[in-house]
Amino acid sequence: MTPRVRALSVTHVQPDCPTNNPASRDAIKLSLFDTLFIALTPVQRLFFYESDDLPPFPALSHSLQSSLAATLNVFTPLAGKLTASSSGEEVFIDCSPDAVTAPGVRFVEAEYAGDDMRRLVRDAEHDVEVFLQLVPELAVGELPAPVLAVQVTRPADASGIVAVGVAVHHAVIDGQALWQFLRAWAAASRGGLSAGLGNSSPTFDRAVINNRHPKAEEVARKFVRVFAPALPTVNTIPGPDITQQRRRTYLLSADQIQSLKHHIISSQQSRGTENEAPSTYAAIASLVWTSIVRAKNHTNNDDAVYLMFAADCRARLRPPLDASFFGNCVKSCYARVKAGELLGREGIARAVTATGEAVREYLEEDDPMADAEQWLGRHRALPKERVTQIGASHRFMAHETDFGWGAPTRVELVSVFVREFVALLGLRDGAVQVSVALDREHMDGFQANFLSQLQG
Repeated sequence: MTPRVRALSVTHVQPDCPTNNPASRDAIKLSLFDTLFIALTPVQRLFFYESDDLPPFPALSHSLQSSLAATLNVFTPLAGKLTASSSGEEVFIDCSPDAVTAPGVRFVEAEYAGDDMRRLVRDAEHDVEVFLQLVPELAVGELPAPVLAVQVTRPADASGIVAVGVAVHHAVIDGQALWQFLRAWAAASRGGLSAGLGNSSPTFDRAVINNRHPKAEEVARKFVRVFAPALPTVNTIPGPDITQQRRRTYLLSADQIQSLKHHIISSQQSRGTENEAPSTYAAIASLVWTSIVRAKNHTNNDDAVYLMFAADCRARLRPPLDASFFGNCVKSCYARVKAGELLGREGIARAVTATGEAVREYLEEDDPMADAEQWLGRHRALPKERVTQIGASHRFMAHETDFGWGAPTRVELVSVFVREFVALLGLRDGAVQVSVALDREHMDGFQANFLSQLQG
């Protein structure tokens, strides 16, 4: 990888008052939801901001650091360390004053020395090699491990653009929690942390999850043994080979999404099935899934193909969790059909039906945690070459991440854990961003199918 980004300085940000937050405890034991993610590479989000009115880089960086320090007072676990217990059977977040202040959250100031940085914002095709250099490193293979790192990068020509990269340990937060933190940090940078928190501060106690399953702690220890049998070492799962992968971003307008829904309803009526409009998520996920299956030209139409998606379980647990819960609380669901069912004109409608069936099977017919002991085995039994994984959500409103310089021009998920991955993100006016990662040989075929199906 040719370096096009160089570090200018590395400092560390600590909470302003690390002992003043009673909501965070000295040790937060990971739940079974959390431990599923201890071996994944960090979640890496990249934000680009363009404006002729951007503050000078030193002032901009100082604002990010000072507002981050204030936000860490509330989101103290992000300043902590992921640590193994003395027994070597459990992992917890150490939020003690020593852990959150020694040395603090790594904050990198960097400079991009390549060609026009604006190209990175405007090209639908991702320059993954550069994107990876615009997000900070976060070592997760050995405990204790940091939870959060930040990088802010300016162009060498000092033009009106800046990139903010964030890396977070996935064992500490899911997508819902990450955007909860980002909203609060952005609000703090604008001078109003309380506005970013909404009506309630985050809660961290995993006991609210463990109390909902009789074997929750036992299952969590089992997951730890699988991913980290020799604690404090963690068997980190490597990401895909980026040289064999292409990534592209597509923007769907509200009108295009509405037209897609009408097409699905029409197809359902011709099949004599559901007549209700699908959700935005189900419609787009089904469009993407069918486009990928068609691009891969499966040799056997009777082969089962799968769409794996994560569902937020906060409101689905018994009793439900408060929306302010800050941690992992998502469950994987698997829609399944024969490949041939997605190839015809009614393929998207069939995919929507399969997605709804998966929601009912994994989330509605029983307590979502009841089958927790089967989660890992179920996932590992799937044929990886026939699984499309979709993550994030159009409900995550990227444009709200305004640090005081306006909405971001572009936001991307840089961390892709598998070869075949799709990430959704909400934009203004009901638009949705769809970022797709595929094997190089399948991207052109995907795009052709995606655009043709979108046009009806």
